[in-house]
Amino acid sequence: MEQFEEIIEMEAGHILNVFGEYDKYVKKLEKYLSVTIVDRDGGVRITGSRKHVEQTAAILNQLLELSKRGNQIQEQNVDYAIEMSMESNNDALLEIDGDLICHTVSGKPIKPKTLGQKQYVDAIRRNMIVFGMGPAGTGKTYLAMAMAITAFKNNEVERIILTRPAIEAGEKLGFLPGDLQSKVDPYLRPLYDALYQIMGAESFVKNMEKGLIEVAPLAYMRGRTLDNAYIILDEAQNTTPAQMKMFLTRIGFGSKVIITGDSSQKDLMPGVKSGLDIAEKVLQKIDDIAFCTLTSRDVVRHPLVQKIVKAYETYENRELSRERTKPQRETKDNARKKGKGRFAR
Repeated sequence: MEQFEEIIEMEAGHILNVFGEYDKYVKKLEKYLSVTIVDRDGGVRITGSRKHVEQTAAILNQLLELSKRGNQIQEQNVDYAIEMSMESNNDALLEIDGDLICHTVSGKPIKPKTLGQKQYVDAIRRNMIVFGMGPAGTGKTYLAMAMAITAFKNNEVERIILTRPAIEAGEKLGFLPGDLQSKVDPYLRPLYDALYQIMGAESFVKNMEKGLIEVAPLAYMRGRTLDNAYIILDEAQNTTPAQMKMFLTRIGFGSKVIITGDSSQKDLMPGVKSGLDIAEKVLQKIDDIAFCTLTSRDVVRHPLVQKIVKAYETYENRELSRERTKPQRETKDNARKKGKGRFAR
């Protein structure tokens, strides 16, 4: 096969960022695209088949542009750039990077990192109620929190209300000591973690004391009308249909609602239907309500998390397919047995 070559000019400061520690990012590109990448005299030389060299050059140019914009290149950026190049969508990374939501208290920018996350954020901007569904690590809650805090700081809403059902994840914790707040805090800890990181502990405590930020179990929502508020319901797969209906009918004027959940991680008692699953069936055709489904390709935690999510998806789909074909197999087996019985007589 004829070898093709292309050279990209790249300053030394950006090479370290784009290549990654111990050149792990370019090694990944070399492995996936069957090319050779060499840094020589301020130029990055790519050698291989024309198609793969052009793909690699497009990816490196995207990563270089991200680096020039001040981003710290991460493995997730590289993996996603490779995935998008396979779909001939070479501008995806730069398009996504242009959408800045806010900065954390330490100055780190918060942006969507995948097309699925970008669509989720855009849906939140456009609609009054948004359901964000998908596996762990897809940024459903974190991006919702970032959008809520941004709206609060811009005086678009008067307060933020964060809630989730108080259900243990597959185990019974028994009696918890302390007052009521101490009892419910462990269930709400993920929401506190995001608030501290984005808003800062001092600002959070000050606004919470004023009643402008409220973190409470879902049971506390009954009987209230929530006006001019940004309301986030987390872990919605653990709501019952009655709880979901109760929550949705609390919404008042000037409010925006985000409901997040992962239907594959229910902690409800066996036989109890999930309010999230029922809501998706009931509310699909209502205007100003959007449903966004994130997938394993939108996972932005450690790359190993994405592999774990994909492995479980494959296993669950296989088991589901097996369950669907089971009645057919049993019918055939029964027919075969009856046939043998008649032959024996």
